[in-house]
Amino acid sequence: MLTEFGKFCRKLRIDHGELLKDMADKLGVTSAYLSAVEVGKRNVPCEWAKKISQLYSLNQDEMKILQQAIANSQLQIKIDLRNKKEEDKALMIAFAREFEDLNEDEKNKIKEILLKKK
Repeated sequence: MLTEFGKFCRKLRIDHGELLKDMADKLGVTSAYLSAVEVGKRNVPCEWAKKISQLYSLNQDEMKILQQAIANSQLQIKIDLRNKKEEDKALMIAFAREFEDLNEDEKNKIKEILLKKK
C-alpha cells in the first residue's frame, strides 16, 4: 500500500508523463529502492525533499505538501542527543520508551503543551 509520499510521487510522475524508473533514475536509485520507499518499507532519505523539489520545479504549496507527505511516511525518527543536558536526554528517551503506554488523554495534554509553543 502506498504511503502519502508514494501517492505524491505517483501523481508527480503521472503529471510529468514518467514511469517509476524515470523518477528513480533522476534520484540516482534503483526502481526497487524507490518502490520500497513509496510503500513504506524504507524511510524517505532526508535529501529527497530538496532534490524532488528541484527536479520537478515544485512551487511553495507543492513543497509543503511533499514535506508533510514525507513526515507522515517516516518509519523512524532520529533525534540528535549531542550537546543536550543529561536531564533533557533522559526526558527524550523516557518519552520515546513510554509513548506506547500513554492513553489518549495524556497524549492530548502533551500535544496541547507542544502546540502552545507555536
